[in-house]
Amino acid sequence: MSMNNRNVITTILSTFVSVGASVCVASDFTIENHGIATEVNGNEISLQFYTPSTVRVIKNSVGTKVEKQSLSVVSTPGNVKFNARQSGKYITVKSDSITVTIDTASGKISFLSPDGKKLLREGDNVSFTPVDDAGEASFKVRQDFCLDADEPIYGFGNLENGRLSQRGLKRTLMPGNIEDGIPVFVSVKGYGVYWDNYSPTTFVDDKDVSYFESEVGDCVDYYFMYGKNADGVIGEMRRLSGEVPMFPLWTYGFWQSRERYKSQDEIVEVVNKYRALGVPLDGIIQDWQYWGNNYLWNAMEFMNPEFNNAQKMVDDIHANNAKVIISIWSSFGPSTRPYKELDSKNMLFDFSTWPQSGIAEQWPPRMDYPSGVRVYDAYHPEARDIYWNHLKRLYDHDMDGWWMDSTEPDHLDFKAEDMDTKTYLGSFRKVRCAYPLLTVGGVYDHQRKESDRKRVFILTRSGFFGQQRYGCNVWTGDVASTWETLRNQIPALLNFTLTGNPNSNSDIGGFFAGAYNKSYGDNSAVKNPQFQELFVRWMQFGAFTPMMRSHGADIKREIYYFGNRGETVFDAVEDAIKLRYSLLPYIYSTSWDVSRHNSSFMRPLMMDFPKDRNGWDCGDQFMFGRNILVAPVVKANYTSEKIIDIDENTGWNRQENAGNDAVAEMDFMTPVNTDIYLPAGTSWWDFETNEIYKGGKKIVKPTTIKTLPLFVKAGSILPIGPDVQYATEKSWDDLEIRVYPGADGEFTLYEDEFDNYNYEKGSYSTIGFSWNDKTRTLTVADRQGEYQGMLSNRTFKVVVADKKSKIVNVSYNGSVTTVKL
Repeated sequence: MSMNNRNVITTILSTFVSVGASVCVASDFTIENHGIATEVNGNEISLQFYTPSTVRVIKNSVGTKVEKQSLSVVSTPGNVKFNARQSGKYITVKSDSITVTIDTASGKISFLSPDGKKLLREGDNVSFTPVDDAGEASFKVRQDFCLDADEPIYGFGNLENGRLSQRGLKRTLMPGNIEDGIPVFVSVKGYGVYWDNYSPTTFVDDKDVSYFESEVGDCVDYYFMYGKNADGVIGEMRRLSGEVPMFPLWTYGFWQSRERYKSQDEIVEVVNKYRALGVPLDGIIQDWQYWGNNYLWNAMEFMNPEFNNAQKMVDDIHANNAKVIISIWSSFGPSTRPYKELDSKNMLFDFSTWPQSGIAEQWPPRMDYPSGVRVYDAYHPEARDIYWNHLKRLYDHDMDGWWMDSTEPDHLDFKAEDMDTKTYLGSFRKVRCAYPLLTVGGVYDHQRKESDRKRVFILTRSGFFGQQRYGCNVWTGDVASTWETLRNQIPALLNFTLTGNPNSNSDIGGFFAGAYNKSYGDNSAVKNPQFQELFVRWMQFGAFTPMMRSHGADIKREIYYFGNRGETVFDAVEDAIKLRYSLLPYIYSTSWDVSRHNSSFMRPLMMDFPKDRNGWDCGDQFMFGRNILVAPVVKANYTSEKIIDIDENTGWNRQENAGNDAVAEMDFMTPVNTDIYLPAGTSWWDFETNEIYKGGKKIVKPTTIKTLPLFVKAGSILPIGPDVQYATEKSWDDLEIRVYPGADGEFTLYEDEFDNYNYEKGSYSTIGFSWNDKTRTLTVADRQGEYQGMLSNRTFKVVVADKKSKIVNVSYNGSVTTVKL
């Protein structure tokens, strides 16, 4: 790419070009396919347009050969028309959506909006420091950026630092157990930057400069995306790295889990009890050790004698109208068939991973009996084939999905030389952060090839940029059962959303909860008001995450352990579950908006109200879909928050159990005032009371343990589903349609077969609802599309939140219908 090898036409000072042009402009830059190239201060700089709003920037030392195949980015440069011009010392390149300038004296790049507003500029430092990467010559690479002093930025993964805006962040970004650092951020100014590097990458933001620095890289490689707002940036991210496939409807119901069900009778009994109680449930999860001892770790077979008829287990669960997913890992014990096959092909790593002891039954672990468990080389396509070939034994049992644990993967007793481990794509250091992307992608791709009869559903502990394309929901790992951790989950999941990944959740109640037991293992915490209050609040928050899943160690969390119907805690938990089910038509329609229009489930206030500075750093409230404001109670109103510190290391060492004793019973129904901020620019309806408030101010709402503060934006239209025990129990033939007046509004109800991939072939329907606030008229538009089993005729029960009109039954046969209310 040296300028000496380029055809330079020095008489042309500016030109208008499109894809395929090979014209050079002046001596300072060359027009190439999809962009330009230049050389400044010993560095080659290349700009490549992927869309009119997204440009890739590549920098490398002159003479350095760069051949990079992105693992996250799956699109290619597009047919983008742009204008390139040199004026003085600046090269200016314009598309319809962004302007990029390069200072030919310093090489610094600036990005501007079409109207000339400065969005982002590079700082003074771009550096390539030679390093030895496991015997290969490479570089530590760094690029500086300059942000406005008052400019909040978001993203970077599901960091557990309790902050929404990540200004001032200093963090090495890489996958881990309880957080996944991802090198991408979004600005409130409507742009984003993805740093395309898979080695451990540090992001630093201080008063002087912001920068990315990666341990290994042949070049600086990043993408600037201008979307005008956060939704637009996320759209650009997904155009680069893959769209979001739809999950089945049943994934949005309530999920119960535990570390762990110790027999097939136990897991089936849990489903039976939920059905007997009449508490809704859609899924249950079998955690680890169904395979037997640790030498058989992740054998992908049922060799534990307590699971002696696995097919009957699956069939019994299905017969009770529930789904089951099962734990699988990225590592294998030495006595398993996958281990032996992978080992014979040198596709296993040698660094220490979980579990370290071969004896699962003893605690603390017997380290004199090492497990021999090893992580597999997910970077190798043949290794991913082998993984699926063994996983197919479980798939053939008609499993409904996969709980892919330790996809970071677990890396214990870290030694620097571990990073020299050879992988199919180079050193482990070079590709470390892409491990979850590739191991999860391997399962998704193979199952899609296997059959389209059911949609892929993967619950996984780690994520990376682009992983949204692989049908996965990422949870925040083995988080502690503390109020601080609960509060941290909200900004963590919101920032994860802003990496382009819309599907996430956390262990409801926190994973390590033993501190709330009087003594380890007696399950007393379910009667401990300190844990009861925390668990209820986490359940209420969990009802408004993309997956509602109760899970953890030390405590059995099934609803019937918390008491009986009619008792406060039981009822509060059941209320949260039933609220979730009532909103399934809204949630499923939102999932279509996510897949089709690049929307998001959990939305920080800055997404929908970017002009309201009061919402820029609001980390304890969020929009769920485009209509519902969720303000969960995330502080203890009735008990003490005092708890010892717990993390995934102390938790697994059982050091958390010196914590709190049970306290006296509490009156959880005593009202306590809760402060809530209502964003400016609209009015808000209290979902519980149907009172309306003007936005742009704080209000005080009395709450009890049963209260989850929810507010609906004026102009919203919400479909409310039937009372069901599982998601598909009843058809949606008599949905309640709630209209929240005060502004014009619209909503699209989406329906399909609720599973399989026929929707990708056009088998689905949409029904548009629009509200004219001035005339108080609701119009139900012509139905668009069709699918097998579609309701041809139905009744909508329409009600307006202000109660000025009674419920109106609207018969609908697919043709436009108007009703005045």
